Amino acid sequence: MGDIGATLLIVGLAPGLHGANASGRPFTGDASGDLLFATLHRYGFSSQPDSRSLVSEQQLSECRITNAVKCVPPQNKPLSLEMNTCNQYLRAELKQLPSSSIVLSLGAIAHRAVIRALELQQSAFPFRHAGQYSLQDDDGSNIRQLFTSYHPSRYNVNTGKITAASFARVFASIREVLP
Repeated sequence: MGDIGATLLIVGLAPGLHGANASGRPFTGDASGDLLFATLHRYGFSSQPDSRSLVSEQQLSECRITNAVKCVPPQNKPLSLEMNTCNQYLRAELKQLPSSSIVLSLGAIAHRAVIRALELQQSAFPFRHAGQYSLQDDDGSNIRQLFTSYHPSRYNVNTGKITAASFARVFASIREVLP
């Protein structure tokens, strides 16, 4: 969802059963999307603070949303086979990003998928909330920023693992870096 040439690529886990799997749009109609779209709107990346259905007039600006896994995984936990199969699609999406772009991984599984797709060492880029890494191509020609955040899932919000304020701080940091 969003412009293929966007400077911010948000990588979620997988389509939600009642959200993206039904609508075809990541985080649309999904409880995880409530916090995500409200925050995107607050920081000027979306036209509306919510996206509840396919017929929503939600438009993204400078931003694209994708998932590490392209199908709904059992119990929302992707199998290794699913992660391995879908990683080639994520790799292709990452290669299409313009130079000086930003990638935001939502959750540890999406983060590991991004690191793998970029063919980097997992141990050099540990997942943590509000993490930020500079990633440079082998020839030094393309520097990207990787930001990390807990996934804005209903569970993480309800348990206080992530709050609207802590999520907003990640986007405030992204806005400071975007060209």
